[in-house]
Amino acid sequence: MGDMFRSEQMALCQLFIQPEAAYASIAELGESGCVQFRDLNEDVSAFQRKYVNEVRRCDDMERRLRYMESEMKKDELTLPELRPEDEPSAPNPREIVDLEAQLEKTDNELREMSANGASLNANFRHMQELKNVLENTEGFFSDHEVINLDSNRKVDPNDPAQVQGGAQRGELAFVAGVIKLERFFSFERMLWRISRGNIFLRRADIDGLVEDEETGRPVLKTVFVAFFQGEQLKQRIKKVCTGYHASVYPCPSSHAERTEMIKDVNVRLEDLKLVLSQSADHRSRVLNSASKHMPRWSIMVRKMKAIYHILNYFNPDVTGKCLIGEGWVPTNDIQTVQNALARASKISESSIPAFMNVIETNEQPPTYTRTNKFTSGFQNLVDSYGMASYREVNPALYACITFPFLFAVMFGDLGHGLILLLFAAWLIIKEKQLASIKEEIFNIFFGGRYIIFLMGIFSIYTGFIYNDVFSKSMNIFGSGWHMNYTRAVIEDPTLKSITLRPNDTVYKTYPFGMDPIWQLADNKIIFLNTFKMKLSIIVGVLHMIFGVCMSVVNFVYYRKYASIFLEFLPQVLFLMLLFGYMVFMMFFKWVVYNDTVEGPLSPACAPSILILFINMILQGSQDTPEPCEEFMFDGQKTLQQIFVIVAVICIPWMLLGKPLYIMIQRKISGAPPPKPAGEGGGGGHGDDEPMSEIFIHQAIHTIEYVLSTVSHTASYLRLWALSLAHAQLSEVLWNMVFSMGFNSDNYIGSIMIYIFFGAWAGLTVGILVLIEGLSAFLHTLRLHWVEFMSKFYEGAGYAFEPFAFKTILDVSEDD
Repeated sequence: MGDMFRSEQMALCQLFIQPEAAYASIAELGESGCVQFRDLNEDVSAFQRKYVNEVRRCDDMERRLRYMESEMKKDELTLPELRPEDEPSAPNPREIVDLEAQLEKTDNELREMSANGASLNANFRHMQELKNVLENTEGFFSDHEVINLDSNRKVDPNDPAQVQGGAQRGELAFVAGVIKLERFFSFERMLWRISRGNIFLRRADIDGLVEDEETGRPVLKTVFVAFFQGEQLKQRIKKVCTGYHASVYPCPSSHAERTEMIKDVNVRLEDLKLVLSQSADHRSRVLNSASKHMPRWSIMVRKMKAIYHILNYFNPDVTGKCLIGEGWVPTNDIQTVQNALARASKISESSIPAFMNVIETNEQPPTYTRTNKFTSGFQNLVDSYGMASYREVNPALYACITFPFLFAVMFGDLGHGLILLLFAAWLIIKEKQLASIKEEIFNIFFGGRYIIFLMGIFSIYTGFIYNDVFSKSMNIFGSGWHMNYTRAVIEDPTLKSITLRPNDTVYKTYPFGMDPIWQLADNKIIFLNTFKMKLSIIVGVLHMIFGVCMSVVNFVYYRKYASIFLEFLPQVLFLMLLFGYMVFMMFFKWVVYNDTVEGPLSPACAPSILILFINMILQGSQDTPEPCEEFMFDGQKTLQQIFVIVAVICIPWMLLGKPLYIMIQRKISGAPPPKPAGEGGGGGHGDDEPMSEIFIHQAIHTIEYVLSTVSHTASYLRLWALSLAHAQLSEVLWNMVFSMGFNSDNYIGSIMIYIFFGAWAGLTVGILVLIEGLSAFLHTLRLHWVEFMSKFYEGAGYAFEPFAFKTILDVSEDD
């Protein structure tokens, strides 16, 4: 589990590494993941650093890898998964050259094949379209073609026969091509406009879908032939074809010439198919070969780039023969870092070994709490509120128990808790297989599987306490109530209900939890209301007192001994003399007042704790009928007056005590005392802060604490409210959904039970477990963040983020 009580001690270390061993040293430190390096070249731009060329080489290799991966995705190739034990280490400088050459060769080969493939595919597509033009225009020409009906034929002006024939018949020409079907109708209107109607357009749709040269998607295309007259109109038509991205192809008007041309096109198509098939096979072999090494190449390049990025944090010494770096290291890992440096010196065969010195500093170190897979979920909940100040008390240690317990107080149902437990157990048992799933919502549940597991266990426990299983009770030990009425009284039709007095009908205490007879009582809700409301106040006050007491641990560690008397003592007195005393009155009332006695201690004379508390604060009183008494014991009024007076005195004690102490200390010393490195916790004041601001801040803290004591105590009533709502909603689902299947006694009832059970189970899981569970989880989170942690937790630190290959690779996979 590590040191969960407070964050680990950190040391600022200075590293001295020979340049020839620098790469290997950072690689070893990246594998160990123990050092958070500091950038000693913050004022130097990224383009002026020493290893900028190496970083650019890594960027170029990453670019090549991304291109290769995109090509593999086009061919739907699946990259193999690397096991953690097969993960490659960072390549040494000699391997980098070979890796770079291999990537460059594969990248160039793929790009050349892609360019050639695009050219071949374009030729193949054009040949197919030309074939469609030649075949689909067959019906556009008659069997007796006119000699001048040719798109390429020119009239010879020196031939009188051609000139005379042209004058008699008119010069007629045509343009044939292929266009997208969706553009054809606009294309037709445009041709009609530019020719003023002097054009004849025919079309024939191509069967099936054709690949679009612009997007690569399959589209519908059509063959068109435009008949017209005049060379000028021909140029206009070709410009319109260009604007509409229509492909124009040569098409002879002679049937014999078209037939011959189709044969030639078919031969070329067969040749292109053969070449494309061979190119695809070669591309597939190259990609398959590269895909086997892609995971290793990718990890090696990322590690190499990270190493050079960290080396840019280092500064050379004045001689240029040594690199100097700084970084935070957990004290317990200093030996691990030294061993990593020794291994790196041995690998690089450096003549001078690298060494490390611990240096003194007044800077606040980063916060690092060592966790495992069980405690990491609870630690993440605390860190989401704010990273703990250095060496501050860690609330996550106590949240491992208090968090699932407070959740279970609101979610107390044995059946629903069992569902949570089974779900969490499945996540834990299958965690190795489920860890590879990258779906965001599932990963949230998976990361908190141990939190859900404990919440399920505690919910089962509170379900036993409430004796609540899907809104029903269990009679395990036998009820402690017995019926002392005669049969005639019970069967009296005019009697709507009977009263069971504990003095007459209780013969034993139910051993564990709530007696199941309360399930039949008319006043069940009233009784459970009172019980759960008082229980929530008791739990809340104890939780807050524990939070205030934890501030003492911070004060002792940071040597703020005066704060124990000036802050902790008035705070805990104010809380305990008011709300702690209210909790005492609850227990006193439960113990003293019972149905076995008469007079002032009978249940009818039991006073309201709320009224007593209000009268205590306002110094009021209430009329009490005989033989009852206003107070529960002799001297209670005097004791309450003393408690209120001391609680009121605690307010100026908190308000003025610490500022006056700081003022006196400054006058005695003549200067503010130096603040220890990494001091935090409890809202400390700065050394150079003026006294006016200290008084203002202390006033804010005092007002906040006094008001929050009241509001936070009331806030714990959410334990009662959500528990009651959860139980009532569960009962409504049972009575209005599932129990409908019990209305029929014949076989139809069995069918109805089967149907209504499915509806009830779906609503139970969807509403009571998921939605109500999430609601209880969020309320529990708020009780810890605001009501508990605000009493002692400053949360003004920053996280320890070591240079670790594992973290870098995980982030890269998520990106």
